[in-house]
Amino acid sequence: MSFQHRVLKTIGESPMWKVTSRVHTWLYRATGGRIGHSTGGITNLILTTKGRKSGEPRTVALAYLADGEDFVVVASNGGSDRNPAWWLNLKSEPHAVVEVETRKVDVTAREATSDEHARLWPALKAVNPFYSNYEVITDRRIPVVILRPANA
Repeated sequence: MSFQHRVLKTIGESPMWKVTSRVHTWLYRATGGRIGHSTGGITNLILTTKGRKSGEPRTVALAYLADGEDFVVVASNGGSDRNPAWWLNLKSEPHAVVEVETRKVDVTAREATSDEHARLWPALKAVNPFYSNYEVITDRRIPVVILRPANA
């Protein structure tokens, strides 16, 4: 693994992301998404899941790609070798809430099928170039997660 990839892996596994996500979420909500929805060409949403152990709401800011009515997110965890907690929460309880700008949407989560992954992964890497690095620095297949609105 190159020096650059080792640095990215260290940063990706850093607890700084929890703090960054909390600040991002606060700004996003305080401004109705005017700050935080689109950052550097990457669109973001707020995802609230039910904690699989605590049962308490757990909120995280995530990059997403719109695919029709669906929201597509990536369980990259910054290229870490383990899945992010929000994905483990969704695997335990797939019903969640997404905030996109001022809209709140009830969603049901599922992992993309192999065909969906093959179709969506290149588009996801095109809008968020960090994913290309993440797939190099982890041995796991990074899950692509589809969040389907309950009314779809």
